Amino acid sequence: MNLGFIGLGAMGSPIAANLLAAGHDVTVFNRTRAKADALAAQGAHVAASVSDAACIPVVMTMLADDAAAESICLGARGLLESLPLGGVHVSLSTIGADLSRRLAEAHAARGQHFVAAPVFGRPDAAAARRLVVVAAGKSAAVERVRGPLEDIGRKLFVIGEEPPAANVVKLAGNFLIVSVLESLGESFALLRRAGVEPATFLEIVNGNLFQSPIYENYGRIVSEKRYEPAGFKLRLGLKDVRLLLAAAEAHGVPMPTASVLHDDLLAAVANGMGDLDWAALAEVSARRAGL
Repeated sequence: MNLGFIGLGAMGSPIAANLLAAGHDVTVFNRTRAKADALAAQGAHVAASVSDAACIPVVMTMLADDAAAESICLGARGLLESLPLGGVHVSLSTIGADLSRRLAEAHAARGQHFVAAPVFGRPDAAAARRLVVVAAGKSAAVERVRGPLEDIGRKLFVIGEEPPAANVVKLAGNFLIVSVLESLGESFALLRRAGVEPATFLEIVNGNLFQSPIYENYGRIVSEKRYEPAGFKLRLGLKDVRLLLAAAEAHGVPMPTASVLHDDLLAAVANGMGDLDWAALAEVSARRAGL
């Protein structure tokens, strides 16, 4: 399939590389040109502008936040203006439900289609094609892009025809992950104060009380304090919890735990940890315990 791909950060680059490896004809754009040039050796065409990458019938975006997505999609000579009539915009980004709704409406007004397809997984999972993809949009549009979505991950879930639903699923999933990080931080702080190695505790609980790759992977990162290089930056985790709370308010759903997580993430950013892996949230509990 002929695809445009915009946004070649830590997640976008391996995803685009996998699309190329799967045999798709991919035109890439990134504001930092060097990241796009790095994919040229793998067969990608490098676009000089957003409009050059977005004039293709199917365009994927993987952008850092709502501000970047809004600028790229709704700005002058942006994706919305350049995508052909009947074209499909597939957003792989973690964005707010409100922006997802506005993008769907804006595309529909121009005779285009919008599919929200946020992904679960870190950059290593993206490189290994182990992402979990959650898609929502009009069924004909989703089926049109099913092949590329299946080519970037190990599992594709299609959950309905309203794109914001996929974004709420992603935010709720990230809420569960950051809740794990908070509980690991609090537990490990107690264990260290009590003279018990967190790695020993992790071996006991993960596989005997319960078994989860989230606890296993993040437990190891936290116990080793291995927060660089960041697979997912803490400041982006704060952004996601803000979006989660906005969605919760819009639907009238109290989420007190999310409010606590927001404050702890904000404290971590205020203490200079914003560009560390979001597993560094555990350090907030450690510092409270005087560790």
